Amino acid sequence: MNHVVVVGAGLSGVRSVEALRARGFGGRITLIGQERHRPYDRPPLSKSVLLGDADSSFVDSDLAALEVDFWPGVAAKALREGAVETTEGELGYDGLVIATGAEPILLPGDGPQHVLRTLDDSLELRARLVPGARVAVIGAGWIGAEVATAARRAGCAVTVVEAGPAPLTHAVGAELGARTQHWYEGIDLRLDTMVASVEEGGVSLVGGGFVDAHVVVTGIGVRPAVEWLADADLDLHNGVVTDEHLRTSLPNVVAVGDCAAWWSRRFGTRLRVEHWDTALGAPEVAAATLLGEEAVYDPVPYFWSEQFGHMVQYAGHHQAGERLVYRGEPTGKWSACWLAGDDTLAAVLAVDRPRDLVQGRRIIEAGHRLDTERLVDPDVPLRDCVV
Repeated sequence: MNHVVVVGAGLSGVRSVEALRARGFGGRITLIGQERHRPYDRPPLSKSVLLGDADSSFVDSDLAALEVDFWPGVAAKALREGAVETTEGELGYDGLVIATGAEPILLPGDGPQHVLRTLDDSLELRARLVPGARVAVIGAGWIGAEVATAARRAGCAVTVVEAGPAPLTHAVGAELGARTQHWYEGIDLRLDTMVASVEEGGVSLVGGGFVDAHVVVTGIGVRPAVEWLADADLDLHNGVVTDEHLRTSLPNVVAVGDCAAWWSRRFGTRLRVEHWDTALGAPEVAAATLLGEEAVYDPVPYFWSEQFGHMVQYAGHHQAGERLVYRGEPTGKWSACWLAGDDTLAAVLAVDRPRDLVQGRRIIEAGHRLDTERLVDPDVPLRDCVV
């Protein structure tokens, strides 16, 4: 293998380059990035950058030292076996890493709507979060909550419009999401409300009604950025389908990050996880696979969110759980544990309880069963609940 092309210059892409070099690959590497910025981390965009505590989140990676041919501002248009068609012409490859990530879903309507996916998105939105500005945030998921946090801190008048019965309904379910509802004090939170369209000056609601807004932020989710692969001989289903080695259906092609739908041995299902930890860890396995090594990607997914003064951390795959057990009251520090039928831990969400997260993630990795009577006592460490 003489030439590896990495399509996508986010964290997954740059970590793929680093992993290839760390494993001794001495051939040519070309990194294609649609944005003109050098690679950066995305989590700070909705946290420190949006809050004004930082102006960038560039990845500390020396592409020149890694001997990478970096093509910023170049987009992939199509793929055929052995070559990528780009906006700068065709580029042949011996090995290919697909790391094109995901793109935000937009609402209908002709009015301006902001999303939060790129560094430019974050800086532009931050400039508009000024005292007295009326801000409508569509969606009370992870991104919506973090945008609402920043807007409220900036002195904006904030309305959050959520289609579900509680915040975080789509992410973790309405029952748990309801525990966060009181965090929205000082915000006009409209639940069970759907947006019809974004218009000049605000948002039209389904069934009538209008939310006046100087700024509309749409945070209703993302979809894998795989349209450029539509005509490729590649298995696509909710992203680029891969096996547990991150191999795709094309030879010498792997996929990582937000666009990869990989098979999890641990949970016995296919997962596509849109979080930083996946972008950080998956490239190691992808690089090993490309170079003919035997490696398996089977992590316990991890994610965190900073919202309304709380650190919210999540690990696992709660869809594998059958019942929900709480540790602590919603007015304080608390955790939620999803248990499978055999009382093994499927997932844990910790609010200002980082030890529960760390211990819970280890318990999920080990597959231990828990004593449910001890589990409900927040004063008992999670590790002491193991049977």
